[in-house]
Amino acid sequence: MARLPMRQEMRMVSLIIIRMKMMEHIINMMFRHNIRFFVGGNWKCNGTKDSISKLVSDLNSTKLEAGCWYVVVAPPFVYLDQVRNSLTDQIEISAQNSWVGKGGAFTGEISVEQLKDIGCNWVILGHSERRHVIGEDDQFIGKKAAYALSQGLKVIACIGELLQEREAGKTFEVCFQQMKAFADAVPSWDDVVVAYEPVWAIGTGKVATPQQAQEVHLAVRDWLQKNVSDEVASNYLWRCSVNGSNCAELAKQEHIDGFLVGGASLKGPEFAVIVNSVTSKKVAA
Repeated sequence: MARLPMRQEMRMVSLIIIRMKMMEHIINMMFRHNIRFFVGGNWKCNGTKDSISKLVSDLNSTKLEAGCWYVVVAPPFVYLDQVRNSLTDQIEISAQNSWVGKGGAFTGEISVEQLKDIGCNWVILGHSERRHVIGEDDQFIGKKAAYALSQGLKVIACIGELLQEREAGKTFEVCFQQMKAFADAVPSWDDVVVAYEPVWAIGTGKVATPQQAQEVHLAVRDWLQKNVSDEVASNYLWRCSVNGSNCAELAKQEHIDGFLVGGASLKGPEFAVIVNSVTSKKVAA
């Protein structure tokens, strides 16, 4: 069979390479368009029986757009059962913390077994307030995550840097160190989602931009890809410090796939706006 002229062969090779790159781009876009949006509401140490009844009523009467992978709220421990028994089944229940092992003589702690017993499906671990107010270190948090997962709880794994750490240029170093503690401890990432919280933006008057959040999320994805696996790197990273006014813009960022909401989750209508920002993610996709 006669060979084609060299110039024509080179042109065909170039076309094949272009088509391969186009196919790779299409596959990547298709993968990213498989949107799995997550919104969690951390109620922290807030509420009374009456105020929480009102909040649950507001959430039950609010229209939540389809498209979220999970919507979760984390009431204070003493109200978990009240909320679980009265909240719409569109929203799952999370604890704000759990003990590192099986229950017993650990005054003031809540065991994973107790959380499972009342129908809790999730737990928040590594939140900045547990790290920097209570004093939990990376390894302890990793062990807590491993035990929770072993008992069937899903884990919301929080990471993030302080103001002085960001100003010192240590954002990635801190986040990677916190991620490594989780990676060293957990047997599987199937039931783990990661929440990046710019701790330096809490109560400082400074504002984290969508671009700053996107930068950290991309870096953490890259760390996961290099240190855990490609599959885990495609898991869902989301961001704390969000409200009804900035959620739509944040949701449009490629590497932000949801939110862990603080104060705004105590307002039913505003929390619904944040949940419904999944529509912005769909438009951006």
